[in-house]
Amino acid sequence: MKRGDLYRVYKGTLHDPKKYRIFVIVSRQILIDSKFSTVICAPVYSSYDGLSTQVRIGIEEGLKYESSIHCDELVSIQKTSLRHFIGTLSHDKIEQLNQALKVALSLS
Repeated sequence: MKRGDLYRVYKGTLHDPKKYRIFVIVSRQILIDSKFSTVICAPVYSSYDGLSTQVRIGIEEGLKYESSIHCDELVSIQKTSLRHFIGTLSHDKIEQLNQALKVALSLS
């Protein structure tokens, strides 16, 4: 498990009409490797609104459709829920993710 990995996660909640959602791990690697039971993730949606807090991804990353990572909707997910590995972001996509996270969190 590492930063930039994509997983399909069961999210059977009232707030999300989909039973499964794909998430990308955005936590730093030291946290992922630690005894903490959760990691910070960003959801992947099929929509893309052109926001600077979104990163386009698709088939190259193991998805069936063109999609985007939404960095304005970060969530904490149990590591044990991250079982269905989809793919990994390329170095270029991780750089784009870093920039989108900086914008979403208002970091310079």
